[in-house]
Amino acid sequence: MLTSFTITAYLLSGLIFGVRLFSSRSVRLLPRSAGLAIGFAGVVLHALLLWSNLVSGTGVNLGFFNAFSLIAWTITLLLLLSALSKPVENLGIVLLPMAALAILLETRFSSIHLLNEDASLGLTVHVLVSMLAYSLFTLASVQSILLAIQDHQLHHRHPGGFIRALPPLQTMESLLFEMIGAGFFLLTLALGSGFLFLDDMFAQRLVHKTVLSITAWIVFGMLLWGRYRFGWRGQKALIWTLSGFVVLMLAYFGSKAVIELVLA
Repeated sequence: MLTSFTITAYLLSGLIFGVRLFSSRSVRLLPRSAGLAIGFAGVVLHALLLWSNLVSGTGVNLGFFNAFSLIAWTITLLLLLSALSKPVENLGIVLLPMAALAILLETRFSSIHLLNEDASLGLTVHVLVSMLAYSLFTLASVQSILLAIQDHQLHHRHPGGFIRALPPLQTMESLLFEMIGAGFFLLTLALGSGFLFLDDMFAQRLVHKTVLSITAWIVFGMLLWGRYRFGWRGQKALIWTLSGFVVLMLAYFGSKAVIELVLA
């Protein structure tokens, strides 16, 4: 029952944002605040689900699908909190259904990867900061796609349709690089805490994750440098953002899937 209510809340919230974006006549009928309120209700219900699925007497179960659900919850929470002060709620059209899918997968499939209750504070901080970084880069990747569509439409003189409901292009770009900058800072902290608190970041079971994470860090660092030095934007920013995002997701979910689902 709780699962059904949570999925319904996420899908309904995403639907409200979608209808508002693609149909200007519906703006008065479906207020932005309704989508946010229903989304926050879904976040609360999702938190209850996560608590029951993740926390046990022997530690925290960060198995593949549980971790996917936890990151989806973090992404949704960050999105809705940001939407209280910034025009980013349209990202929910993609991210809220993704969170609903994560819940469905979490309830249908199970895997066990315990973070023991006696795990050090440093390891716990490393895990939490890493998930925050992944979440911010997910938001940035969806923002970059929306920005690329907006830029393409404006350059081809098609300013109508849902483009009119989006903030100005400059505002969209500023939001994108704010997300990337914050994500880069958190990824730096995640890598630093990993080298400090993990026994060997280049151990056999971690080497692929470490190398790919460092590669993603370099990609995003180059993007921020290119933005500062050469004013990168548009298609170039999209390519670099999505490239770094794919590498980062392979670092975490790719290695995790191989270890927990394939090799196990």
